[in-house]
Amino acid sequence: MPLLLLDLDNTLLDRENLFRSWGERFLVKIGAPPDDLDWLLSVDADGLTDRWDVADAIRDRYSLAVRSVDLVEELHEGVLAGTRLDPLVACALQIAGDAGWMPVVVCNGAVRPQEEKIRRTGLDRYLADWVISEAAGVSKPNPRIFALAAQRVRMPLRGAWVVGDGPEADIGGAAAAGLPSVWLHRGRTWTDGRFAPTFTVDGLIAALAAVLAA
Repeated sequence: MPLLLLDLDNTLLDRENLFRSWGERFLVKIGAPPDDLDWLLSVDADGLTDRWDVADAIRDRYSLAVRSVDLVEELHEGVLAGTRLDPLVACALQIAGDAGWMPVVVCNGAVRPQEEKIRRTGLDRYLADWVISEAAGVSKPNPRIFALAAQRVRMPLRGAWVVGDGPEADIGGAAAAGLPSVWLHRGRTWTDGRFAPTFTVDGLIAALAAVLAA
């Protein structure tokens, strides 16, 4: 039974649009210009910026009399509240499981927000397990995190596939581990000459179809 090592944000769950929606509501709430959304998105850097750094940047830009911890909590709850598991993604995971694959989430980030997304959306029902970098003590693209995922479910890493939207974290990590990969391009063009995905697709459904057909 081979492993499917899956990223979470913008792979299994749509974080991009959820953060954008939260940002639009937040800017209205504090009376900031709507055009500031581009600034907010750039600070967030598609979720790669630490939440505390995002909170500090917001507080400083708008001179808000609020603690960073409260902004972090508002961001967390604001994005989490709208997070949903696409029924088609759930169906695809079920099909992959029925076909003999073992889905395991491998994601970077803090345990609390990532695990809450997995549990609140019901995604946990379709997964064998998950590994989150904060708890693991290692993050993608370090290939050790994929080895830890295999150990958690007592499966060999050989034969596994990595699926994700991160060029460096997911595809670079897969290359470092010697694993094939599927990159979710999200409208982007592959530009890294050091390594390349085995397949490039436009979404999770196509990614799982590519793996099952390989």
